[in-house]
Amino acid sequence: MSGISKFIRAVLLKRVVALVGLLVLTACTGNAIPSLKGPTAGTTEVLEYRLGSGDKLRVIVFGEEALSGEFDVDGTGTVSLPLIGLIQAKDLTLREFEAEVSDKLRDGYLKDPRVSAEVLNYRPFYIFGEVEEPGEYPYTNGMTALNAVAVGGGYTFRADKLRIYISRDQENEVEYLLNTSVRIQPGDIVRIAERFF
Repeated sequence: MSGISKFIRAVLLKRVVALVGLLVLTACTGNAIPSLKGPTAGTTEVLEYRLGSGDKLRVIVFGEEALSGEFDVDGTGTVSLPLIGLIQAKDLTLREFEAEVSDKLRDGYLKDPRVSAEVLNYRPFYIFGEVEEPGEYPYTNGMTALNAVAVGGGYTFRADKLRIYISRDQENEVEYLLNTSVRIQPGDIVRIAERFF
């Protein structure tokens, strides 16, 4: 009996030592992903929305029903409004767009125009890579990267669940740590990469 118990003790001791060593190594490496260009956990990107091609706007000029209505931002980034014609809307915030329309109306058309604008339909975002249903989806206000993955049907079994890659405004792809603070904007192209193992 004592030979068997010594053997069992030796095996248990080796397993405990291996487990402690594994825990120490895990604690040392953590979940840190070095050299990410995007925000890390705990930071939040707060961007004021900028208009772009494909957005649909409602413009109201108070007291002037003929000048109010629903208008699309066309492929060149402009909006065609009654009386004043084309207004450049691309890359403007809603407040900047309202001010631009007010200035144009004040320039020989109305004495004191009061203009209000809102986005009715945002341009879509795109998600591809290791999601179940890649494609084009409608943007909803306040969308996060995790919401985008859910809209795309969730991860495939090969998906890298730690990183996300976002291309915004035709710029190069930026790598982000995948968490709830990463915001998606209309027109973003989101890629979920394949994990290595």
